[in-house]
Amino acid sequence: MDVPSSWDALRKQARKLEAQLDEQMNLYRKLVSTKVSTKVDSQENDLESGIDRLLKQLQQVNMQMQDWVSSGGSEMVSHTLTRHQEILQDLTQEFYRLRSSLRAKQEHASLLEDFREFDRSRLDLEEGVDSTEHALLKEHAAISRSTGQMDSVISQAQATLGALVLQRSTFGGINSKLSNVSSRLPTVKKNEKSC
Repeated sequence: MDVPSSWDALRKQARKLEAQLDEQMNLYRKLVSTKVSTKVDSQENDLESGIDRLLKQLQQVNMQMQDWVSSGGSEMVSHTLTRHQEILQDLTQEFYRLRSSLRAKQEHASLLEDFREFDRSRLDLEEGVDSTEHALLKEHAAISRSTGQMDSVISQAQATLGALVLQRSTFGGINSKLSNVSSRLPTVKKNEKSC
């Protein structure tokens, strides 16, 4: 990088670097918005290193401009320097934000890929046809289901038996009470026979 000797040369170099950074940042924004892969490719590396290099160069030019202003520049020159420093700060912050966003997307995609791989391996185990262990597990599950169904049927039968025994004792108690009443009251006996 040439060492400019005048304020105008420093401003031109700063504007040139800012324009290059703007162009690189636009490419990087597009990359970040469209990238879904977990792999870091050469285009991404090249863009990041190019942007990083340009940011360092712009910072050097800003430091040279600061030296120029410190040695007795006007207020207008100071204002111009402030503007270039703000542009550098904005570009640097945006670059770091985009890079962290890209890393987060890559990490998210990586986690999803790991989950899909885990899910695939689980399905392979569940659907494995030639797996003896898998066949035994399926058979055990079928036996457990059948045993549970038989227990349910037996429970229902026992509940029905209990209800029938209660019903029999209730009717037996009613019959004995009617017999007792009919032996004491003959009119009840006659009405009972006429029915």
